[in-house]
Amino acid sequence: MKAKYVVHFVAVASLFIFALVIVAVPAFASTGNQEEAINEKYGLPIVVYGEALTEKQKEEVRDLLDVTDPTKVKEIIVTGKDLVNYIDGDEHSNMYSSAKITRKDPGEGLVINQVTPENITEVTDEMYANALLTAGVEDAVVDVVSPVKVTGHSALVGIYKAYDEGDGTALNKDRTEVANQELNLATNLAKKDGLDQDKVSELLTEIKKDIAEQNPATKEEIEKIIDEKLKTLEIQLSPEDRQLLVDLFNKMRDLNINFDNVKSQLETISGDIQKRIEEAVGDKGFLESVSNFFKELINSIKNLFS
Repeated sequence: MKAKYVVHFVAVASLFIFALVIVAVPAFASTGNQEEAINEKYGLPIVVYGEALTEKQKEEVRDLLDVTDPTKVKEIIVTGKDLVNYIDGDEHSNMYSSAKITRKDPGEGLVINQVTPENITEVTDEMYANALLTAGVEDAVVDVVSPVKVTGHSALVGIYKAYDEGDGTALNKDRTEVANQELNLATNLAKKDGLDQDKVSELLTEIKKDIAEQNPATKEEIEKIIDEKLKTLEIQLSPEDRQLLVDLFNKMRDLNINFDNVKSQLETISGDIQKRIEEAVGDKGFLESVSNFFKELINSIKNLFS
């Protein structure tokens, strides 16, 4: 009789595992290879390659960015000197991060695609988006790729250079410097205990949204917005990190960066972060239920033989 129950439990477990496999396997839809037309108002998309790439790696990057015809993009190289020029970096740094920038019509927003997210270890889509909006990059599709593991910081340099290479699209150097400071602060905060990339991106985005709504005129008003957001999001920062945040956004205020122009984009970023947080919580709950099921199953089988 006990053997009969064992067979029954094994059968149930097998069906459950089969259901898990069905749920876990993603459905792939064919998108076809329809070629996108060149937007003649903004010229060719610009592809920026890191100087340290070998020819083989450059070909890999082309393939990842769907560059099948090099005559239909403008190709440039980003170097260590560019790193110094745009973000005051080390001229001898190896540049691997590459990007493709396709400008869009006003109102279409900024879209970040990390083509190789497994190789971009520190910078998320939202971190790129926040920094680029600070720098003045709007209404574009930006594809970021690296054939080797990198933090992802230097991809910004290539994007800035791409805009400088375009007609009438040069960025304000003061804004790009502040944008780089923002990205550095974001990635550093994400390494702190009790914080992660999503929480930091949420904090920066929510502060910008409040700045757009309230248009603070003083440093004290900036501090008030930051303190309110830290409290609302239940984020604890050291006095030193809080001061870095205040100094960063006060610089943005001094540069008269108007986040009201990209308010809808900030709403989109905020929504994307919330969706991912909710999905992560859901996944955690699902995995816990699976674990509990198998624990109960094993205990039930043990009890049959006790």
